[in-house]
Amino acid sequence: MINRSLIRIKTIQILYSYLLTRSDFQLEAQPRESDFNRDRQFAYSVYLDFIFLLLKLSNISLGEKSGFPVSDPVLRRNMVGAMLYANPDVRNVIEENVDSLAKFDSCLADIRTEIEASPIYSEFKRKRKPGITEDVAFWCTIFNDIIRKNRSIERILRKSENFSHLGLENGTNMFIRALGTLDDSQTTLQAANEALDASLNQAYRLYEALLWLPVLITNRQKERIEVAYNKAKVMHTEADFAPDTALVDNLYVEALRNTAELKEEVDREESNGAMSIANPELWRDSDLLIDTLLDRILASELYAKYAQNAGVEFADDAAFWREAMRAIVLPAEELSDVLESQSVYWNDDLHIMGTFVLKTIRRSYAPGEENIKKSNFVPGKIELLPKFMNRQDEEFGHLLFKYVVENRKQYRAYIDSFIDSKQWDSDRLAFMDIVLMMTAIAEIINFPSIPVPVTMNEYIEIANNYSTQRSGQFINGILFAIIKLLNQKGIISK
Repeated sequence: MINRSLIRIKTIQILYSYLLTRSDFQLEAQPRESDFNRDRQFAYSVYLDFIFLLLKLSNISLGEKSGFPVSDPVLRRNMVGAMLYANPDVRNVIEENVDSLAKFDSCLADIRTEIEASPIYSEFKRKRKPGITEDVAFWCTIFNDIIRKNRSIERILRKSENFSHLGLENGTNMFIRALGTLDDSQTTLQAANEALDASLNQAYRLYEALLWLPVLITNRQKERIEVAYNKAKVMHTEADFAPDTALVDNLYVEALRNTAELKEEVDREESNGAMSIANPELWRDSDLLIDTLLDRILASELYAKYAQNAGVEFADDAAFWREAMRAIVLPAEELSDVLESQSVYWNDDLHIMGTFVLKTIRRSYAPGEENIKKSNFVPGKIELLPKFMNRQDEEFGHLLFKYVVENRKQYRAYIDSFIDSKQWDSDRLAFMDIVLMMTAIAEIINFPSIPVPVTMNEYIEIANNYSTQRSGQFINGILFAIIKLLNQKGIISK
């Protein structure tokens, strides 16, 4: 139901924000020899030594014997060592400093014993599922309170001709700050994935809210009739009162009220204090919106024809609301304004979710081909479309996001290799264009079942809608060249 076109848009929106604001772990630059400072040089060596030591304590193999003969279960579940080792810059510096890797091997067993006897280890051991923040805090405390003060560690460090207590303190602080960036980057990444989920959930919530709009509009008509009746009663003319009940007697709206999934959504949200799709306050300035939509419906030729035979056949009642939604409700500028005030994403979602609302209404009174084949069509039943068509669609956005984040440097290199520097400055390209192209490359490489023309058309259309006027044509040319290169290298075969 949330199709891949919408998933691509959502993924690009979240990627744009994430890549623009991310804070990645980066190794500190080595002090220049021309700017020699004893304390600074020693601090940098301590910084690297502590990175190597943490990897060994985490039982990460550095091309030689691991830190401990038996992997410690508490340290093994800690993610910091694995995240450091996954960084290509860290692996490069390991290769460049092979002679330094075994520096602390003689005291590893003693350090492990001291760590296991510490309160921080006992506290960490009790945590059932620690996150990256807890993992980073654990190692920061271990190195600040244990490693830095360990006499065996200091004795080994004193062998350096540049040893100084200031250098040791600065190197330790540099190392702890580096671990903090791991926490920042992982937290930001986790928040981005959660934002992607939230954005997709909001799209489905819009679908449910749009489905419920006929109920809110009908409720308003019922309120008007009751007010008119009470007025007639006061004026003693209730005997002559003949209200137009075509809308309030609509069988499709009654079926909506009895739809289990919508009722559960209403009850669930009201129970936890969140805004209910049945609550008009979901729509800011909803009184004006619903009154406006109701007036337009009642004044329409569509309603005039419908009112003559209303409430007789469910199919006629549902068909009326399908046409009213298509021609009056969904195109209303007032609806777009209200949606924009509720969610920054909802205006983008309106067209797609509106299409699925119309499909849902149609399925309630006219069997589609899939229902005919399955012989499960029940006239008058409102069956909501699933949030995702299948598991592959549910995972599609997160996989795209993952591939772009993990391979962004390589994908950016592909893009830059085909930028004509005489016409374009790659550093001044619209960042949205870069994100679009990296996401398209991720899809082309990692989803071989999706035809290249489908991918190309999807991202060019997104570029035309979300980036500059020239973006579609520009992205088309760059992606075409990259696809040719990927085929030549055997990375893809399509």
